[in-house]
Amino acid sequence: MPGLLRGVARTAVVAGTATAVSNRVSRRQAGRWAQQSAEQQPQYAQAPPPPPPPPAPADDMTSKIDQLKQLGDLKAQGILTEAEFAQQKQRILGA
Repeated sequence: MPGLLRGVARTAVVAGTATAVSNRVSRRQAGRWAQQSAEQQPQYAQAPPPPPPPPAPADDMTSKIDQLKQLGDLKAQGILTEAEFAQQKQRILGA
């Protein structure tokens, strides 16, 4: 039994040491790669890309008509009540 325990302990020590060494090598390698990446990056700052152009202004009346058509479809399907339809119509028309 003592021989078996000694073998298990030795295996545990060897495995622990191997893990510690492997972790240290990985950390050192990652540090070197990070340093190389920093050295390879250009020393000048790039200008950010220009902002996208603003969308072309849509015809306000066309937009309102489309919204009203969608509301009418929802009302015809029974999704909106008459009161909800009137409320949303007033909101769209701003009256």
